[in-house]
Amino acid sequence: MTNERKEQLLDQILELMTAVAYDREPNEGAVPETTKAPAPEKVKMLTVKECTELIDGLSEHTVRMFVAQNKIKYIRTGEGVRGKILVNKADLLNYFQN
Repeated sequence: MTNERKEQLLDQILELMTAVAYDREPNEGAVPETTKAPAPEKVKMLTVKECTELIDGLSEHTVRMFVAQNKIKYIRTGEGVRGKILVNKADLLNYFQN
């Protein structure tokens, strides 16, 4: 899956979440300016391999251990142990800054 496709999926998820928050159908129309919430920041999610490419010396095993120990925020797509792990980029970088 390309990064462009990932961003498209995240945009669709944000649209659905916004629609649920305002109790309306997706793409039903704009929310009135007085009730419009500030635009949420885009969340950048990385695969385990992308995490290792971002930080020198970081192995896939170490990223998986951080996930298992809940040291970084992540989501698992799919079901069971075969689901792909997506790690929050900001949280990963923050972990290594501290």
